[in-house]
Amino acid sequence: MYRVLIDPATAGKIVDAKPGLSSGDDSKPPVIAVLPFENLSADDGWTRLADGLSADMIGDLARYPDLAVISRQTMQSYRGRASDTRSVGRELNADYLLEGTLQAIGQRVRVAVQLVDTRTGANLWSARFDESTDDFFLMQDSITQNVINALAGTFGKLANLGREVARRKPPSSLGAYDCYLLGVELHDRFTTDARAEAIRMLSRAVELDPGFARAWMTLGLAHAVDAFNAFTPDSAASVERWRECVEKALALDPTDPMTRLYMGALRAIDGDISGAAEEYDRALALAPNDADVLSMLASSRALVCGNPEEGCALAERALRLNPQAPSWYYAQLARARFVAGRYADSLSSLRQSPPDIPVTLMFRALCHALLEEPAQAQSIARRIAVEFPRFTVENFIRTYPVTNPLALAAIKEGARRAGIA
Repeated sequence: MYRVLIDPATAGKIVDAKPGLSSGDDSKPPVIAVLPFENLSADDGWTRLADGLSADMIGDLARYPDLAVISRQTMQSYRGRASDTRSVGRELNADYLLEGTLQAIGQRVRVAVQLVDTRTGANLWSARFDESTDDFFLMQDSITQNVINALAGTFGKLANLGREVARRKPPSSLGAYDCYLLGVELHDRFTTDARAEAIRMLSRAVELDPGFARAWMTLGLAHAVDAFNAFTPDSAASVERWRECVEKALALDPTDPMTRLYMGALRAIDGDISGAAEEYDRALALAPNDADVLSMLASSRALVCGNPEEGCALAERALRLNPQAPSWYYAQLARARFVAGRYADSLSSLRQSPPDIPVTLMFRALCHALLEEPAQAQSIARRIAVEFPRFTVENFIRTYPVTNPLALAAIKEGARRAGIA
């Protein structure tokens, strides 16, 4: 039931409800409406916090390029209509309603939030927050950030609902958005077969919609992962495909923070470290509370340019914002911890990372080697040589790229001790 074309007029925008916004085409991203939150407290003063929460959620959801969000001005006229979700959805041409209540009890505030399918009236997701009133704005930010990351990330509730719909369709009826969602899912399995299919699906997405910036960005990432894991026999060619995709994505949407992150990596490959740092700073400024961005930035701070301890802090915050994070979040935390010299902690994170890819195995071997555990390190090194004969540490350093002197020194010393080529 995804119904909005990904274009500058709707996706990633706040829009006014109007006839035709929802087309009925199941291959398009969702339209979401946030009802004004209801104050259940006797004190009307809490209505301001309730309104602030719903306004913040409208603003933050609208930053995601795969969503269209009904404007706050439109939603004000729907105050008090949470029980009438189907008719509200029809009137707004919205696929989902996000509604919430607030109740103040002494020095605590309880906020309940739920996502409703406007077609069926079914409650698809809900959460409850109990917060202290000591810091009003901190409480408001904390609740908003947790809700947004649970709903709108690459594996948030809205994207997962889209994947469920897409998987039920015959291949011939998949649209650009369906192919994109399925491509992201395949990409995050990190197996050779799944990665090849991910590139096929993402390529199909941009073929169907050449203006789909987020699909171009993700296709570029898929080629990047192929390059530094040596899944491809020609890593240099994969880097160039990565570059072409990122440049197209950036031309279509220069404000997408993930695209900025990947452009930072490409600048570092070109030897422009200050340019890379600028891109990373720009990405963080664009999305300071997006868990996906914070997680990806964490390893960039550690391996490319920046402070590894800052990388650890970013990765840890991402996991707090998105406690149902995919396994690659832990890989980013592991890399930051490794560069920070926290090898035992890095190993702990690597146990939750994608388990059977060369880069995870490499960092496991490096950690064991630097913890003076040569038997474990050499056992993993032998496994890499057998299962991934194309993979080399130097290829990873060149294509990731690893340019932070601390990271370079630690990786090379660990590889020497572990016996990894």
